[in-house]
Amino acid sequence: MHTVAELEALIARHNELYWKQGAPEISDVEYDNLMRELELLAPDHPLLNLVNAPQVAGLGKVRHKEPMLSLDKAYSLDKVLEWVDKYGRGSDEALLIQPKYDGISARWDDNMLVTRGDGDEGEDISDKAPLIEVETADYTGPLRRGDHVRGEIVIRDDDFATLYRNIRRKNGEPYKNSRNAVAGIMGLKEIDALKAQGAKLTLIDYRKISYRHTRRELAEYFPDLVAEIEALPYPTDGVVIKFADEAYARSLGNTAHHPRGEIAFKFTNIRRSSILRKVVWSFGKNCLTPVAEIDPVEIGGVTITHATLHNVQNVIDRDIHVGDTVEVERAGDVIPYIVNALPGAHREPVLIDRCPSCGAELVRRGPEIACPDPECPETRLQNLLAAVRNIGIERLGEPTLRKMAATLGVRTLKDIFALDRADVLKLEGFKEKSADNLCREIAKAREVNDYQLLAALNVPHVGVNVARLILRELSFSELRGADEVRLAEIAGVGPERARALVAVLCEQSGFIDGLLGAVRLRESGRDAAELNLPTICFTGKMPEKRDFYEALAAARGYRAVDAVTRELALLVAADVAAAGNKLNKAREYGVKIMSLEEFLAGSASGAAAPATAEPEPKSPPEQLLLGI
Repeated sequence: MHTVAELEALIARHNELYWKQGAPEISDVEYDNLMRELELLAPDHPLLNLVNAPQVAGLGKVRHKEPMLSLDKAYSLDKVLEWVDKYGRGSDEALLIQPKYDGISARWDDNMLVTRGDGDEGEDISDKAPLIEVETADYTGPLRRGDHVRGEIVIRDDDFATLYRNIRRKNGEPYKNSRNAVAGIMGLKEIDALKAQGAKLTLIDYRKISYRHTRRELAEYFPDLVAEIEALPYPTDGVVIKFADEAYARSLGNTAHHPRGEIAFKFTNIRRSSILRKVVWSFGKNCLTPVAEIDPVEIGGVTITHATLHNVQNVIDRDIHVGDTVEVERAGDVIPYIVNALPGAHREPVLIDRCPSCGAELVRRGPEIACPDPECPETRLQNLLAAVRNIGIERLGEPTLRKMAATLGVRTLKDIFALDRADVLKLEGFKEKSADNLCREIAKAREVNDYQLLAALNVPHVGVNVARLILRELSFSELRGADEVRLAEIAGVGPERARALVAVLCEQSGFIDGLLGAVRLRESGRDAAELNLPTICFTGKMPEKRDFYEALAAARGYRAVDAVTRELALLVAADVAAAGNKLNKAREYGVKIMSLEEFLAGSASGAAAPATAEPEPKSPPEQLLLGI
């Protein structure tokens, strides 16, 4: 245990190394442990309320209209749930889960770009604006006059891997990582040389990627959420959880350091070295995943003997072989993974070219490998297991599924829903009570949320969270008729997922019909009547908060949406003559555009959604591996 004086000196030193020199000597976890130790010894110490910021060369100080505070931190799911229970209003309290980006917090407001600074006062860095591209839910491009964005300045992973390969610091050395690069660029007075080299920064709106869950769902899906956020093409170091009701969150107030209405779950990023002894290729949803077997190491009080290698491309990029010394990291108390490898004295290859289950020649699908045979027993079983987990059938794990496949010929979810008590009693180890329990769980699962059913179709890269985003915009029946363009417009989907969705929905149309006949589908977010309402969208800077206008629209029989699509009934613009992504799309699609003044005057009350043409029939694509 340190003394208060020792802690003051240590924290001051590490603040200097991290924020001013960009050369940290300890991990975030070790730093936060020092802060917690100080809090125990001196709860009112001013260092605990200090909001740190990187050294920035800007145009002058700017006082924030509202404080831009830091966030309280948690390093385990239990601590996050304690926070929800302390400040939430019940188990159904809606929460927003967003990435915690690892960059520099800033806001673009009144045509000025300002860093967070000390929370009360930031630095005007508008001179860096020529290097910055903004990403919001409905716009990607240069910073625009009149926009209001609060977010994080980062360097996208793909930009750092390509654009920054040849970009150098003043001393001629390359940037070690993207966060150091952002901090270094913010500290420059002149950016012309960097601009000439093609340097690019991204201001990502905190609201662009956001998942909505209740407390129960957060606890259930948390590992999937963490994995999804870690896979984003941005540097992240955690997850932000906040109350969806903004007015309620504000009513909770702030401490001197952080708002009470949100909290940050920090990835622990503790690393340990070990020896790679074996790689097992594990069957997952539509692919094979390499899993490393390593000599036991302890991370965060847990003994680790296995770690994921993510995919075949990661193994190739890092030149990983059996016998190597590997660095193991356990981020966010979730899944340990291999960070890098040092060649061992005796190395053995880990790559395979044949399916371990059926012997078929494996195929590459992006960074992954997969068995192309739809009849492969292990691929089919693992896809079915993923579907069962997404649909939420309790008491039905992998061992029982294997028995069902071998004894009863079960291959799909539809087969499971067709089972009765007599069938289950044929399974080894099942007696009357256990059979009744499993049949009860299967019956309960027939009452299913639409997003669970969509996730259970095992569309590549469409899990429960993405499925929820999609089915807040479309009903399940609308989804089945949507084309790639419409689906790609939904925030969080994009072209790749859209293509996969259309392919699966087309290929498995008959099967989905049968599955829908076996379940009772619950519409998520809105009831069916609301989904049939004409849609309305708002754009531009308006005098009141967006919620005010959306409530007014709802009272007039509209359903508010975030994106402009061909099906949109009405776009209400603060400035009809302005140029903007939403206005341009509305003009292109022939959507009715109305000024805010006209809308407030009440002339919009009779607007109706334009008729839409039947979608053209789609030819079946190459069959995808499904577990339904």
